Amino acid sequence: MAAATYVGQWRPHRPRGPIGAHFKSPGPKYMLPGSTGYRGHDLRKRQAASYSFGTRHAKFTNDDSPGPGGYLVPARITRTGNDGTPKYSLYSRPRDVAAFKNPGPGAYSPEKSGRSAYRSAPIYSLASRTKGHKTDNSPGPAAYMLPQVLGPHSVGKASLPAYTLTARRSYGSFHDDLQRTPGPGTYRVVDPFVYKDRSPLYSMTGRNMLPSDATRKPGPGAHSPEKVYMTRRSAPQYSFGILHSEYLAPLIVDPEH
Repeated sequence: MAAATYVGQWRPHRPRGPIGAHFKSPGPKYMLPGSTGYRGHDLRKRQAASYSFGTRHAKFTNDDSPGPGGYLVPARITRTGNDGTPKYSLYSRPRDVAAFKNPGPGAYSPEKSGRSAYRSAPIYSLASRTKGHKTDNSPGPAAYMLPQVLGPHSVGKASLPAYTLTARRSYGSFHDDLQRTPGPGTYRVVDPFVYKDRSPLYSMTGRNMLPSDATRKPGPGAHSPEKVYMTRRSAPQYSFGILHSEYLAPLIVDPEH
């Protein structure tokens, strides 16, 4: 194998530090925005006032005024109307008329015509009773009442004098209570503790929950004796308290209780 020929003092060697060719980068694909014009102007730079000359308006190609061709009168029109010349047109050939299908002798069944084709005696039928209307409230036999013929309320007939017996009155009779005094049952019995000393009362309530082993009991790890400082001497401690609201009502304690 022939030895490589080098020109100058440069020889192939490992790079002494990182170079950009060893790293993958998008390359010069990112381009800074321009500083001219108003479209896509760089926001980091000051933009001067810009002026425009306006745009060229579109040229009107639709002329609303009728030209000479707009007044072209057809040749068949005269000053009195159409000239009256005959006009002919070519249509397609009409279809042939389908033959009318008349029913044959076998299409009829005279034997099935029944009484409509033969003489028969008159026939009568009994229909069911028609249902009455919901609004047809006809009165029953008990709706009519004959006038009374006895007593003072009889109508159309003379009646003898009638007498009535009234109830016995309590006022002015022989069993009238002239003293008007209340009986023994009128007064309500007053409890003795209202006018006498009342002894203490005790009551026994029902048991709400039966004792069982399901109650929670603290285990050995629930206690922390090393955190107890009430049994040891300690330096005094001070606190600044908390910030109360100025709208909170003050606590008023009665000194007598």
